Amino acid sequence: MTSAAHWLWYGERYVTTPRNCGGWAVFAEAAELASVSGARVGIGLLEQRGVLSAKVIVRLKGGLGNQLFCYAAARRLALANDAELVIDDVTGFRRDRSYRRQYQLDHVKKLAGRKASPAERLEPFERVRRGLLKWINRRRPFLERTYVEQEQVDFDPRLLEYRVRGTVYLDGLWQSEGYFKDVEAVIRKDLTLVPPADEAGRKLAEAIRQVNAVAVHVRWFDPPAGAVFHNAPLSYYESAIRLVERKVARPQYFLFSDDPAATEQWLDLPRGRATLVAHGPGVTDGYRDLWLMTQCRHFIIANSTFSWWGAWLSEAPDKIVIAPDLRLDGKTAWGFCGLLPDRWLAL
Repeated sequence: MTSAAHWLWYGERYVTTPRNCGGWAVFAEAAELASVSGARVGIGLLEQRGVLSAKVIVRLKGGLGNQLFCYAAARRLALANDAELVIDDVTGFRRDRSYRRQYQLDHVKKLAGRKASPAERLEPFERVRRGLLKWINRRRPFLERTYVEQEQVDFDPRLLEYRVRGTVYLDGLWQSEGYFKDVEAVIRKDLTLVPPADEAGRKLAEAIRQVNAVAVHVRWFDPPAGAVFHNAPLSYYESAIRLVERKVARPQYFLFSDDPAATEQWLDLPRGRATLVAHGPGVTDGYRDLWLMTQCRHFIIANSTFSWWGAWLSEAPDKIVIAPDLRLDGKTAWGFCGLLPDRWLAL
């Protein structure tokens, strides 16, 4: 057998493996070594062939923005532990009766990992079996658990220290780039969105690229005509627009919202320099708006993980990202430790 070896490096751990193993060339065919904060990680082929003994099964949930957070945290955990990534795209949505959200990452070009089998989703009797696993693991120290639940909305550095042994379930939203900052290049490559196929979307993208485009996102958690408890206030948007007018030469505003008509009446944007982006009609069409948002150069985001990712995924150099400086708890939690990158501006 050929003695040539390929080297993998993550942190300070080196692994060397012969070119041929068990009759097939493992590392000779390794497609590429991904750059990870100066490190080199080459486990893609092993993930595809199911050779890795360690396994991270991530339970996706929430809307598109939260699904991206779930994926990114799990991807980093799998990379750091040379583990296979498995995506549960079913059980996190099964009991979402309020919002009826669905899995939306099929429009991501280079998603790593594979989808979970029924057994990996804890079926049959998934709810009972999951509940039992949670009950058992909550009585263990965090770093010794095999079912890892998020315990707080604030950034929890313990997840970065966690070492995967065997099969591990990851359950939570993990809404901070701190969970994947050291593999940022990999996450950006993974989360390459499929451009919209419609002609209107392509023309709008071209228009966005030709100007100093500023994405403005308004998310209506509370109805426009009702009492406001969870929406970013009008004063925030007015202050953000004034700041953009001072810092950006001749900005053109592109307005994204889950209620475009109400937003257009509520928010006064500079006349002649604002475009209302038609909202995708279906619950799974959010990727279209998100992709268009990433084409912009600057961002006024809502208290929403959707526009958080629109701003984060943008490759625009020297981009300005403005976010609401709010503290909200519960289902619309915002403003907690680790949510907003330090380089963003909070107003």
